Amino acid sequence: MDYGDILELQPYSLNRNEKHKLLTERICNLTKMHMERCPEYQRMMDSMGFRVNAAESYYDFPFLPVRLFKELPLKSIPDEDVFKTMTSSGTSGQAVSKIYLDRKTAGNQQKTMVKIVSDFTGAARMPMLIIDCPSVIKNRQMFSARGAGILGFSIFGTDKTYALDDDMQLDVNALQAFLEKHKDEKILIFGFTFMIWQHFYKELLKLKEKGLSFDLSNGILIHGGGWKKLVSEAVSPEEFHGKLRDVCGINSVHDYYGMVEQTGCIYMQCEYGHLHASIFSDVIMRRAKDFSVCENGEKGIIQVISMIPESYPGHSLLTEDEGILLGEDNCPCGRKGKYFHVLGRLKNAEIRGCSDTYAEKFNS
Repeated sequence: MDYGDILELQPYSLNRNEKHKLLTERICNLTKMHMERCPEYQRMMDSMGFRVNAAESYYDFPFLPVRLFKELPLKSIPDEDVFKTMTSSGTSGQAVSKIYLDRKTAGNQQKTMVKIVSDFTGAARMPMLIIDCPSVIKNRQMFSARGAGILGFSIFGTDKTYALDDDMQLDVNALQAFLEKHKDEKILIFGFTFMIWQHFYKELLKLKEKGLSFDLSNGILIHGGGWKKLVSEAVSPEEFHGKLRDVCGINSVHDYYGMVEQTGCIYMQCEYGHLHASIFSDVIMRRAKDFSVCENGEKGIIQVISMIPESYPGHSLLTEDEGILLGEDNCPCGRKGKYFHVLGRLKNAEIRGCSDTYAEKFNS
């Protein structure tokens, strides 16, 4: 099935067996294609003695360590077809991943993201409040996964307003004007976890203590980019949600898990606090000792599978994160597919989330 046909399906509509069949066929085709078009990938598959016809399930296809994209320029398209090069977040001195996109892959990333996020926010675009500064998408030194995240989610918004100025201070006048203009409307709020906590929540709390408060109860907040810094501050996801609700009335809060190496296939958090794999992607938890598959409830290294990548061999990757698979096809929210928790970075793994990378710079 062509990816355009797959995009016609609803993102959480297939049960385990249906999704397994679809993913296996697609991952098989992508693996063949990348072996033909990416010499480095071909050599890696050959070195492992891998043969496509011997694989019966997408579980059987080799994965690449996500860090490899920091070390090799892996692409399955000629240089003249590179439409966009994405880079990951990274603190000063860290190598960054480089992901090469052609127009088709970039387009499919955006279409996939629209399908996934719309399942949580609805199809209508909403006035959008961005918890960041305008220069993040103008300054080329800052533009990486952080800028791409803002641009990616901006397609769901209208009348986009930045809540922070370029000094990362809360722009109270802009916030007041935005909320007054869209007083009785549902609004979309987007930002990275640490920035929301540091520059939005803490400032709103100070203002509330001085008698100035803001009502964002009509808001849907989508945030992501890493929890490492907030965990070190002893802020749990539950406290994060609760404090925001107390200070400005936000009730609808959705974290998401994703990475620049598989842009488009994000894992959104449902109203029960579970991250969900759509039909366009999957997660597998692997044991560190031998990379065998973990049981439900067993901690393991997260492998991510994506149907999208055609311009680079990023369809099966081993991340540097740990997680727990909670179940499949039986989340109380009603969405089919696997649902899981991310526990955090592997010990000694580099900080790489947008939020965590910024927090590291903010405190340096």
